[in-house]
Amino acid sequence: MSSSSATDNNQPVNQSQGRCCGGRGKRSNWSCFNIAAMVVGFVLFWPIGLFLLWWMIIGRDVREIPQWFYQQWSWVTGMRNGNGSFGQGGHSDNVVFNEFQQTQHDRIREIKEEIKSRASRFTNFRAEAKRRADEEEFNRFMADKPTGADV
Repeated sequence: MSSSSATDNNQPVNQSQGRCCGGRGKRSNWSCFNIAAMVVGFVLFWPIGLFLLWWMIIGRDVREIPQWFYQQWSWVTGMRNGNGSFGQGGHSDNVVFNEFQQTQHDRIREIKEEIKSRASRFTNFRAEAKRRADEEEFNRFMADKPTGADV
């Protein structure tokens, strides 16, 4: 039994130990790129630098931030579109629930179409009512004006 194999198995390996830049540790990620990004963040706007410091303390790489923001944005827009699926495409494994959800979506679509139809009919009604009122006003004007008096 050699002493080197016993020490290799019992001692945890710290990847960032002994490296100045570029090493990745388990709990934090203090690479040159991340530190530079944090400094630039503090220079531009201090909350950005604080966010990057927090991001590095929890052990994440700064280059993961765009993907994280994209995931968060996708989740928010998915909820805003009303599917409420939390990234599952709007369907669950329950067939009955999916059918219920589809009937509710169809009912909502029919209600929206009815509202659009009523709004269109009301707009047409108002335009026709305005035309009738204008025609009536014009006819009164023509009836009150003597023909050929001011020529």
